[in-house]
Amino acid sequence: MGKVTVRALRAVLVVLLADTVFVQALMMWALATDPEDGSLPLTPLRVITILGMVSGQVALVGVWRLVTMVQRGTVFSRAAFRYVNAVIGAIVAAALLWFAVTALNAPGQRADPGVTVIMGGVGLAILGCALIVLVLRMLLAQAVARDVEAARMQAELDEVI
Repeated sequence: MGKVTVRALRAVLVVLLADTVFVQALMMWALATDPEDGSLPLTPLRVITILGMVSGQVALVGVWRLVTMVQRGTVFSRAAFRYVNAVIGAIVAAALLWFAVTALNAPGQRADPGVTVIMGGVGLAILGCALIVLVLRMLLAQAVARDVEAARMQAELDEVI
């Protein structure tokens, strides 16, 4: 990865992290001060939003750590799995939270159930992203195994020579 790419990605991650912290603070303030006065249950939606932001932040930190490992040339190691697993877990948590929002929204959509179906489809798409990252994790596992095997073979070759 080039320096420009790493800097651009880190800038995006910092902006996203700062934005999510800001939105979380506003949601906490609204949760603490605003009374519920709508047709939708605002308190559960606010709590789900805050938790969704936490899952996003976990994914952002995991990506940050992986970018650092790529930059140092240590991404093809067992330590990278911890961060990849955290990203997968965060995406799955986000999908489950989205399904909770869908369930909270469904009673209000009796006249137009298509909205609920679309929201369910979005939840499935989020789970699909987790599956894509899982496939990438499997590719990382293969690369780590090959790297270990190459190091073993190089050690054997060094002994022969």
